Amino acid sequence: MSEPNAADLKGKRGLRRILNAAGYSKDGLAAAYRHEAAFRQLVLLHGVLFAAVWCFDFDAAVRMVLVGASFVSLITELFNSAVEAVVDDISPEIRPLAKRAKDIGSAAQMVALVMVAVLWLIALSD
Repeated sequence: MSEPNAADLKGKRGLRRILNAAGYSKDGLAAAYRHEAAFRQLVLLHGVLFAAVWCFDFDAAVRMVLVGASFVSLITELFNSAVEAVVDDISPEIRPLAKRAKDIGSAAQMVALVMVAVLWLIALSD
């Protein structure tokens, strides 16, 4: 008898699994928006940038890069928020490795935002 794989243990296959995954994703976005001020601020910032990308005479490739960079920043914030939630759930105590994990997540978001700023500066200066 073979060992069960992860899909067998979850008990969902095909379309039902895809629909469940979509629901979990919707719940995750809602939780991030509800509980994370930084995520709400980034949604506002990138919403403005999404609108602004159409106000300038950029070609399609530049628009794709700028929109893609905004999505990278939002994705990075979702991962950062997830790390923070897990670290905070494990223990409220200040621990060096927990601080390092949270600081690295924050650094990842800073790098993503620097990338967005640099790409916008390049696009605007062209």
